[in-house]
Amino acid sequence: MAEKTVFTPDVKFVRELKEAGADTMKKCYQCATCSVVCQLSPDDRPFPRKEMLMAQWGLKDELVKSADIWLCHNCNDCSKYCPRGARPGDVLAILRKSVIQENAFPKFMGKIVGDPKNIWQALAIPVVFFLLVLGVTGHLGIPEGEVVFSKLFPIHYIDQIFGPLSVLAVVMFGVSISRFWKNLSEGSQMKPKAGFLPSFIETLKEIMTHSKFKKCDENQDRSIAHMLVFYGFIGLFVTTLCAILFLYGLKWESPYPVDDPDILALFGGSETMVWILKVTFKLLANVSSLALLAGGGLIIANRLKERGVDTVTSSFDWVFVGMVLLVGASGMLAQMFRVMNFPPVIAYLTYFLHLVFVFYIIIYVPYSKLAHFVYRTVAITYTKMLKRDIEV
Repeated sequence: MAEKTVFTPDVKFVRELKEAGADTMKKCYQCATCSVVCQLSPDDRPFPRKEMLMAQWGLKDELVKSADIWLCHNCNDCSKYCPRGARPGDVLAILRKSVIQENAFPKFMGKIVGDPKNIWQALAIPVVFFLLVLGVTGHLGIPEGEVVFSKLFPIHYIDQIFGPLSVLAVVMFGVSISRFWKNLSEGSQMKPKAGFLPSFIETLKEIMTHSKFKKCDENQDRSIAHMLVFYGFIGLFVTTLCAILFLYGLKWESPYPVDDPDILALFGGSETMVWILKVTFKLLANVSSLALLAGGGLIIANRLKERGVDTVTSSFDWVFVGMVLLVGASGMLAQMFRVMNFPPVIAYLTYFLHLVFVFYIIIYVPYSKLAHFVYRTVAITYTKMLKRDIEV
């Protein structure tokens, strides 16, 4: 006699998915077209057909433990060819958001940041926090004279705020990812056949080149937008590390004057080398910001483009794109206003808002769309350890 398997549908979970924009899943009648046309779907237990069925049934526990929803790059080939308009690609995107919220630590932060309805609460936290810091330190007011952002918010204050909070965010993210890894292990019916390190290195190569996007027939241009955002963040991360090194390692106060004796001594008295350093530093920062703006703009353009089907996009995704654009735009404008010596109230307000948006991007990364970078990396690594991924 066959062994019975008992499933307990989570009706509340189904309702939450529908409210988040996955209401098209009820149109799915399991024809398997989505799994057939997807070039990324493994031959063994292919997606997204089974995920659509599990979503309809409200099998939250099974979906939370699934690595397959992270193998999807949301190119929407499946949605294009779906004869019923069930939009499997969009449903999987919303399932990924649910997984982030489910693994979030602490859980309430996942609800605050993960639910676009709470965006004003998420933004109010850094606004109130920064205003309190400015008030306590006696900087709550518009400085007089030439626009110098350190007059409003000394760099040491910024480092003392973002440093510890970033460490805290990393710790909380670590807890969330450990939960995710545990769920992947419990949800798999296979044992790993390869080691973690080689699988991880292979995954990094795949992500750095965005090679999987090339396998998609529809929406291949999304790879350009994603790469611009991806490398834009990497560039800004590198410039931030350089700024920290200059300030605390080499004791260089910004801006870096060419005639500073300490800096000249480091480069053998060469003012040319110091000038090259400054230009390279500024160039990387500005190019990275422009990449964010261009990538964010392309993402919006791609999502608004007519493709013959109704466009369904999670508001969770729109919040992320909006924040990317706001970080890049506010940073560029703040720099322009400072150089052009705009009215101080405009320049300082722009800089303050830039810090708020940077706070959102960095400190909330465990709960926002940016968490996809880590979750997807972990999931792909795990499937490579199981030898389930395919090359087409």
